[in-house]
Amino acid sequence: MVSFECDYCNGAHPKVLQHLIETNDIQSLTYGIDEWSESAKKKIREACDTPDADIFFLSGGTQTNMTCIDGILEKCEAVITIETAHINVHEAGAVEFSGHKIIALKEHEGKMHAEDLENYMDWFVHDESNRHLAQPGIVYITFPTELGTVYNRKEIVDIHNVCKKYNLKLYLDGARMGYGLMSTGNDIDLPFIARHCDCFYIGGTKVGALLGEAVVFPKNNAPRHFFTIIKQHGALMAKGRAIGLQFDALFTKYDGSSLPLYMEISKYAIEKAEEMKAMFIKKGYKLLIDSPTNQQFVIIPNDKVKELEQKVLFTHWEAYDENSMVCRFVTSWATTDEQMRYLENLL
Repeated sequence: MVSFECDYCNGAHPKVLQHLIETNDIQSLTYGIDEWSESAKKKIREACDTPDADIFFLSGGTQTNMTCIDGILEKCEAVITIETAHINVHEAGAVEFSGHKIIALKEHEGKMHAEDLENYMDWFVHDESNRHLAQPGIVYITFPTELGTVYNRKEIVDIHNVCKKYNLKLYLDGARMGYGLMSTGNDIDLPFIARHCDCFYIGGTKVGALLGEAVVFPKNNAPRHFFTIIKQHGALMAKGRAIGLQFDALFTKYDGSSLPLYMEISKYAIEKAEEMKAMFIKKGYKLLIDSPTNQQFVIIPNDKVKELEQKVLFTHWEAYDENSMVCRFVTSWATTDEQMRYLENLL
């Protein structure tokens, strides 16, 4: 069955697999202290324009979010995010399991507004009993968001400025980072993110890797003993090269391209998403939101949903009304023209 359910239902990009195979018989040190992990870190630093960045390779997105947030915060501190944030909805309470309260603000098409953050912090600092509350320590945003939208430069700068005003750390979840960076109309790049965030991660699992995420502390500002903290959270790979090798390939420029593989395959996924969007509109379907990234949210009549789900995989996102449902269709680096035509014929 053809799947548009998510962007990590395939294996890995062939060039990533090739790099894994061609180095398979070479021995190395363990836990990410190997030549390929070091090479990947160098390439990521160059891409982010952060020569002093601390970079760590972790096993997956949930482990990364929990480990970074727990590692940055003090025990009594909380994380501020929005109601629909991944850590607040789809990570089984992992952050709260580590002992930190999640403070959820109103969402605006998947994004946090700096004004809402400012209003909350103004209320907090003027509350005479705030010593009895969980202390805000970090702000969590995603790029792109759960609804496929992206922050623009001004929105990030405004949130960054509120964080600076109240001495909050800004953490960006980049599980789908590539698809956000290459999305239509995007005005943000990796150096910009590095200048405005205290910590972020570049997602590999959803963007061409078998597994793994690259955590970046751009200003040589990783928490003390962060390597040990990673291990405490079960996110450290004994064969750390398995992730380092993949990011080494993902941040390599192949075949004369001006872009690293990570950006090239993300660009391809966005092109397919734009084709998909046009396809749904041509067929008379309405979109819940005009997503510029690889996640498309389509309003489909319930009877058509039942018909489609027999032949193609997609996400039943939420009920739109009693007669229709919002369904999510996702493209990736692995989406083919044949799969697109198959979906078009079903519609």
